[in-house]
Amino acid sequence: MISTSSGAGNRVAGVDTGSTERVLDCVSFARSQSWRARIALLCLMLLAGLAAGLLLNSKLTKPVALSVVVLPLAFFGGMLSTWSPCGYSSLSLLRPKGKYRAGSVLAWIPTLLTHALGYLAGALLLGGALGTAGYALQAGAWSAVAAGLLALLALGYGLHQFDFLRMPYPQRRAQVPHDARFRFRSWFIGLLYGFALGMNYATYVQTPILYIVTIAAILSGNPADAVILFACFNAGRFLPMLVNLLPVTDRQVQGFLARYQERAVIADGTLLITAGAAALAICLG
Repeated sequence: MISTSSGAGNRVAGVDTGSTERVLDCVSFARSQSWRARIALLCLMLLAGLAAGLLLNSKLTKPVALSVVVLPLAFFGGMLSTWSPCGYSSLSLLRPKGKYRAGSVLAWIPTLLTHALGYLAGALLLGGALGTAGYALQAGAWSAVAAGLLALLALGYGLHQFDFLRMPYPQRRAQVPHDARFRFRSWFIGLLYGFALGMNYATYVQTPILYIVTIAAILSGNPADAVILFACFNAGRFLPMLVNLLPVTDRQVQGFLARYQERAVIADGTLLITAGAAALAICLG
């Protein structure tokens, strides 16, 4: 995934970026792993997911068991959604100003809080809309068909991340408007960025787990359940902001993300395969 700074005249591959950063489509980093290693990991995660699904199905009702699978997937998917140097670049604009010290961190807390509020507003709006749509379509609360569809979609995108299958990945290839930092106060930028990122489809999201959360929100047929799903996803997206409470530089954070970006994509595929297998076991159990 590649990005450039925003502003008039900025271009990516000969295309004017306008006022938002542009990013390329989802890139798989699994190719550096041998196909044997990927198949071995795939089989291991399939078995682990099936075993977990059967265990959950024996202890819980199907709706509760599926929630136990989907909610953690949503949270960790949110964390993985910003696990890249360019994904963090928008958050780095909200760092405390000046040198790291107690005063600068305390002055930054209102920005952190409004950023969290923006994520919450995004979860309420997006989750509420999708849950209402599911209710209108009478999707039902985690029917067998819904669970099966969710399982197959998760498995498909898991294979996508392992580079065994190409799945559609429609995204708005843009980040937050970086030039906003020249026009608004820090607390308002935090709110603006939080809402844009919390709406998820307003900006680029690296992980296809977003699609699983979206389908799950619709199939739940319940606005409250859908809001909870996106609140979990957005909580994971918000968590990286807390790194700004520590005395680390942008270069250190982005260097760490760059070193482990491939592992993050493999972790993404692992989560999708495991969750998909678990949901399939619950559906068929």
